[in-house]
Amino acid sequence: MKKILFTTFLITSISSFSQTFSGTGGAIPDDGSTNDYPCVVSALTPATLDGTNGLIGVCINITHTWDSDLNIDLIAPDGTDIMLLSYVGGSDDNFTNTCFSQSASTSIVSGTAPFTGTFKPMNTLGNANNGQNGNGTWKLRITDTYPADAGNLLSWNITFGPGAPLPNIFTSSNLPIVLINTFSQTIVNEPKINANMKIIYNGPGVTNYVTNPPNAYNNNVGIEIRGAFSASLPQKPYGFETRNNLLVQNDTSILGMPLEHDWQLLATYNDKVYVRNTLANKLFGEMGHYAARSKHCEVIINGQYQGIYFLSESIKRDANRVDISKLDTIDNAGVQLTGGYIIKNDYWDAANSWLLGYSPIDHPTFPVHLVYAYPKPDVITSQQKTYIQTYINSLESALYSPAFADTATGYRAYLSTASFIDYLIVNELSRNNDGFKKSWYMHKNRDDKGGKLKAGPVWDFDWAWADIPGSTIFSATDGSGWAYKINDDGPDVNSNGWYVRMMQDTTFQNELKCRWMHLRTCYLDTTYLFNYIDSMAVYLDSAQIRHQERWATLGVDVGTPEIGPQPSTFAGDIALYKAWISERIDWLDANMPGNCYTLGVNEMASSQNVINLFPNPTSDYVFVNTENKVFTNSTIVIISDVLGRDLIIVPYKQVLNNGMMISLTDLSNGTYFCRFIDDGKDVVKPVKLVVENKL
Repeated sequence: MKKILFTTFLITSISSFSQTFSGTGGAIPDDGSTNDYPCVVSALTPATLDGTNGLIGVCINITHTWDSDLNIDLIAPDGTDIMLLSYVGGSDDNFTNTCFSQSASTSIVSGTAPFTGTFKPMNTLGNANNGQNGNGTWKLRITDTYPADAGNLLSWNITFGPGAPLPNIFTSSNLPIVLINTFSQTIVNEPKINANMKIIYNGPGVTNYVTNPPNAYNNNVGIEIRGAFSASLPQKPYGFETRNNLLVQNDTSILGMPLEHDWQLLATYNDKVYVRNTLANKLFGEMGHYAARSKHCEVIINGQYQGIYFLSESIKRDANRVDISKLDTIDNAGVQLTGGYIIKNDYWDAANSWLLGYSPIDHPTFPVHLVYAYPKPDVITSQQKTYIQTYINSLESALYSPAFADTATGYRAYLSTASFIDYLIVNELSRNNDGFKKSWYMHKNRDDKGGKLKAGPVWDFDWAWADIPGSTIFSATDGSGWAYKINDDGPDVNSNGWYVRMMQDTTFQNELKCRWMHLRTCYLDTTYLFNYIDSMAVYLDSAQIRHQERWATLGVDVGTPEIGPQPSTFAGDIALYKAWISERIDWLDANMPGNCYTLGVNEMASSQNVINLFPNPTSDYVFVNTENKVFTNSTIVIISDVLGRDLIIVPYKQVLNNGMMISLTDLSNGTYFCRFIDDGKDVVKPVKLVVENKL
């Protein structure tokens, strides 16, 4: 009786002219199912819900021993879904006399268990006050997302009264608008359901209105929830395929991205700056590799605003994505069998993976599995499985042999060090724990098209660019720690640990150092990085206000936990993000192994003027270092072939700290010469450059 009186007091304090209706309670199963607890509303006066008189309060009493397992929504008679709470309270217990009102000063995400008092819900109650008839069956929808902790809904009620909040009506955006209609179906984690998708985008700088005709897409899609941990969060990520009028997969260009039918709508619930993934992809792409293209957008599903997403390409084999040879079920012999393959260090099971023949050198008891990503586990043939398993075993045999660092017979014969270096740099810059254990893609083309294993594309930076508690590596608040040593952290998925061994190779360290130093002069310069972040903050500023009205994540830990107080403003989150990057870069500058300027024995032009080329032999790039400055701003660097034909010409004025990186992407295997030309004459004797093992 005491609890009921307290609840009544909270509601009547909102309005002395209110009407309250009590719902049905019951057990809350912990099997992952969703359960509805009804409340029948009848004789409501007036019946029409709007700002004059409408829904003003909801109260609940629940016993549960792990609050964050629960997602709780209020479902109106017309189907309007209002999320009251999700993923709050951590491992603490119960919701005791917990009430929701839009006039509350504290959001439920900022409260602590047992949440006694009045809080703003995660979605506005005003969404129910849309002119519908309030009489009918309302439902409290509760999902217990994890096993082991059951509970009970003891009581709940809803209150109607004057001065009700109004719906948040989304009308326009500077971002593309994605509207999805599931025809009253629930989107689930497999199988895909058929739905209609419309995309409105009128171009850069032009406002997009929800009332505009769809001009970027208007057709069927098959859509499902995707992800593991991210799928448990309130804002769901989705995978979808574009379909034609016959509900058949249909390759389509969306928002300027190349034709394909596999796409992602990736949520930003974990990402309060909305660029953690897009910045990583941008950097890897600028380094010369494929990275998933994406566009920020705002999403509405069945009339309900869902916030900021980025519509992204899925990682798959395709001429415009991971550009490797197609491997059909008939390709079981000869050069056709050698590629292409996409594999992952990821969550695995017996059906989708195989056990490697070696454990990481620093964790000899750790078993490691790699997952078949292309061809898919249910398509790949036994011959293809045997081939890629044998190839990886040969790589590891070379990697863990005494002669592993030999440039001809060691691990370099099997993998592209250039791609592995760039992959390492992006994931270390962001200190991405997932990048080395459960979101690590690698791919291999056919032997007649390069054939070596490449690292990438990069993927999944939701748990990156931050200090994360409960970790030996990622909780460091001074920017320190090597993410590639994730096995030291007791991960949920063991990493193959290859980088630990490669870092024992002095040549690999030197290449890494040179590449890092070069990238710090361009794409990893903080001015360049911060210009991108600041420009995106301006671009997303209006949308993030709507997103926060929907999800209320500012100022609190949501999804991925972070160390320290969380900023209560978008500007504060942007400033914190940039400060974290600065500190991380400072640590990497000071701790990146290798020596870019002690380059070993090279041909010398003279005793006074030296050109150092590193690495040499090389495959994809060369770092040119000069000693004893005798060059002018008019000097040019030329890469010539043995016939004297000039193939690459670079102004030497681009030099910084007596060194420059030159891309050799367009050169084939062979012998070349690096020349310094001033006023049409060789300034020093040309230096021989050997290009080999092109991919």
